[in-house]
Amino acid sequence: MRRERYPTLQAPPSPASAPGNEPLIQKAKQHLLQNYKQQPIALVRGQGTRVWDADGKVYLDCIGGIAVCALGHCHPEVVAAAKAQLDTLWHVSNAFYSQPQIDLAEQLTAWAGLPRAFFCNSGAEANEALIKLTRKVMKDRGTPERFEILSFEKGFHGRTLATVTATGQPKYHAGFEPLPQGFRHLPYGDVEAVRRAIGPNTAAILVEPIQGEGGVRMAPPGFLQGLRALCDEQGLLLLVDEVQTGMGRTGQPFGFMHHGIRPDAISLAKALGNGLPIGAMLCREELAVSLSPGTHGSTFGGNLVSAAAGNVVMRLLRQPGFLADVQAKGEHFLAGARALQAALPEGRIKAVRGQGLLLGVELDREVAPVIAKLREAGLLVNAAGDTTLRFAPPLIISQKELDEALGILQRVLSTL
Repeated sequence: MRRERYPTLQAPPSPASAPGNEPLIQKAKQHLLQNYKQQPIALVRGQGTRVWDADGKVYLDCIGGIAVCALGHCHPEVVAAAKAQLDTLWHVSNAFYSQPQIDLAEQLTAWAGLPRAFFCNSGAEANEALIKLTRKVMKDRGTPERFEILSFEKGFHGRTLATVTATGQPKYHAGFEPLPQGFRHLPYGDVEAVRRAIGPNTAAILVEPIQGEGGVRMAPPGFLQGLRALCDEQGLLLLVDEVQTGMGRTGQPFGFMHHGIRPDAISLAKALGNGLPIGAMLCREELAVSLSPGTHGSTFGGNLVSAAAGNVVMRLLRQPGFLADVQAKGEHFLAGARALQAALPEGRIKAVRGQGLLLGVELDREVAPVIAKLREAGLLVNAAGDTTLRFAPPLIISQKELDEALGILQRVLSTL
């Protein structure tokens, strides 16, 4: 399906004040905490699927702020909605009602089939809400001994102390011990391992439909259905982390929908505001009553400007044919990556995994030097683990642009 997404792309003029990549990087090293492994460019402008650095070089952006800019950079309708809200009212706190937040909750709950929404600022906060909801529900049920959440090896749920503990990757735990109690990690995809792990303290299972940060690892057939059945059998909550897979990324509104299940609660963020910070937790009606006034909150959660942007995102993603288009482009991209795997020397690409416009390309080596070569060739991607390239481009990307990305990838991998 062809879509006219933006006017003809013109390279934007470099801002008069932009000093170039290197001066900005040196200033960052002087003043910012050095807790990120940042690529050595400073991005100053974006339009659609392209971004420009401070030296004026243009890149095809196939990471999109890590699955955030679903409608591309500076989408005119999102920009217009945010500007209009800025001209009207920016912030009132959750001590008052606000229409943009209410409208967004109405759209989200209808799309997900979960009738209650809580807004926050990030995916980690949305997962914190899942954790607090679980503990409060179990106490309200008269089973306070049930506080433990089972999650999965190589999963990722955030950087707060609780969500990093739920994350099944020891490298993120190092240096922050002792970690909070109440979390255990199990092999992803193994329903019987989960069954054996359930005990008198178990309250919930937290799972990603696709482990994005863990290498774009797909849930095996029957896995989520098996978890749903276990939760029903044992009186547990099924919590689905949709921070990366939600908002149409997989070709369905939410990743769990590919598996024919209904979670008890889900977490969202990333693409919800197309780059403006907003997260959400959605849950079933009978669980929502446990978070009564005073039990949980957020000063900035559901901020009017972010919610106004979110309403545009929802409206455009729900247009007839949009997600079918994402699914078709995802199939094209996956087929192209697998054809590239067959064309390269055997073993260069070890595996290609993905769904919709979330793709992982696992190599026979560490990917950091490959990412640098791709950047030099004009393509931005990032790593999902040490050996997997992650592609999460804007959902408005065209098949021609996906082929462009595959062509750059082929040229770079052919030189290794």
